[in-house]
Amino acid sequence: MEEYRGRRKKGYQTPTGMHDVLPQDQRYFQKIYNICENIVSFYGFQKIETPIVETAELFSKGIGLATDIVEKQMYVFRTKGGDWLALRPEGTASVVRAFIEHGMQSLPKPVKLWYFGPFFRYEHPQAGRFRQFHQFGFEAFGEKSPVMDAQIVQVFYNILKELRFDKLVVEVNNIGDSQCRPYYKKLLVSYLKYRLGGFCAVCRQRAKENPLRIFDCKEEKCQRIKAQAPQIIDHLCEECHNHFREFLEFLDELELPYNLNPYLVRGLDYYTKTVFEIFSTSTENFNSSQQDSEYPPKLYTKEDGGSAETPLKLSEEGEKGYTSKDALVGGGRYDNLCKILGGEPTPACGGAAGIERIVKAMKQRTPKLPQPQLPKVFMAQLGNLAKRKSLKLFEEFRKNRISVADSFGRDDLKAQLKASDRIGVQLTLILGQKEVLEGTIIIKDMKTGRQETVKLEKIIKEVKKRLKKA
Repeated sequence: MEEYRGRRKKGYQTPTGMHDVLPQDQRYFQKIYNICENIVSFYGFQKIETPIVETAELFSKGIGLATDIVEKQMYVFRTKGGDWLALRPEGTASVVRAFIEHGMQSLPKPVKLWYFGPFFRYEHPQAGRFRQFHQFGFEAFGEKSPVMDAQIVQVFYNILKELRFDKLVVEVNNIGDSQCRPYYKKLLVSYLKYRLGGFCAVCRQRAKENPLRIFDCKEEKCQRIKAQAPQIIDHLCEECHNHFREFLEFLDELELPYNLNPYLVRGLDYYTKTVFEIFSTSTENFNSSQQDSEYPPKLYTKEDGGSAETPLKLSEEGEKGYTSKDALVGGGRYDNLCKILGGEPTPACGGAAGIERIVKAMKQRTPKLPQPQLPKVFMAQLGNLAKRKSLKLFEEFRKNRISVADSFGRDDLKAQLKASDRIGVQLTLILGQKEVLEGTIIIKDMKTGRQETVKLEKIIKEVKKRLKKA
């Protein structure tokens, strides 16, 4: 109790890692939402909302027991009825569950869905990374062709361009499937067997449980060993190889800038074949600790004659250690997830974008969005009779789409006029008991100070006329 009282004296604050989305940031969120809604409707995606709380097993089975999300980051709790639930840490598993549960597998393919909302992960809070965060994402079901992979990338790319991001680059890789990945894992485990001592503790554990996850590590001491490891891109089966080749050809056709990153594996077990991330390569997004690393991840590009048909050349940026701090977007294909979660085998792909990261980057580029238009009319009222009449007047102004400010809590006319002056309105409407009884209202021009009494029934017409002249 003493500890509780001591904390209370400091005042309540948001829990560690959580944050308020204040009015000045709501404008960024709304702008992102509006652009998403406009673009995805063109591509045929329909909005879906899933519960914030899901059965915990949905994520442990779908994402993978050996992933950081399930092992360390999920908020899991037991209900009074004994069920284990979790705050959703990502969107794909929930959308797949809804796709199966509501019989959407019988709908004409492809089925395209999108979402926008909060997610939760218990991880170390840092700049741009929170325990409650927001994402928007897209999922497409029933299309096995890599053209859908390319379209998902294109939709995200177009949204970021619409948000005024420049110097965007798409990092891509293919991590195989159940046919070729087991053999590659054997090769990787064999390579790691006598080199584990040089890895960090996290990578040593990952090498035992899920060896592909070592490529997620950013520790400098692990970079040299990883750089010499066999690459899965060299051990793809014919189906995965052809899928990836066609995917790159589609990106070429769309003229989307991409780099082949053989160490990109993503952190979730459900991915098959295509994986991708999208970065803005502006300097403010660079991670200095990685940028200065002696052994950065090497990135590949189709510059100087490289194409989807030929081996891709190492880019100069890769040699210099180009890498961004955080991906704005990440995703890939997950052809087995529907079956894993109890549905019919259904090819699928999708991705998600971190809204807080995008907002942070938007502020670095354009620190302030245009301010919302302030009201040009202020309603000043004196006495209860005038206030009652003003409420009805407000509805008339709303129906005519005229924004009006007020200060109902003040009875003093001088104070109300000061408030209208601070807002910077063009017109102040003054309504007192005398005016109500006479069916009139006073219009004051705040620039000239001139006042005129007009009939209450003509106030909408008069205000429109004066605002149009201004």
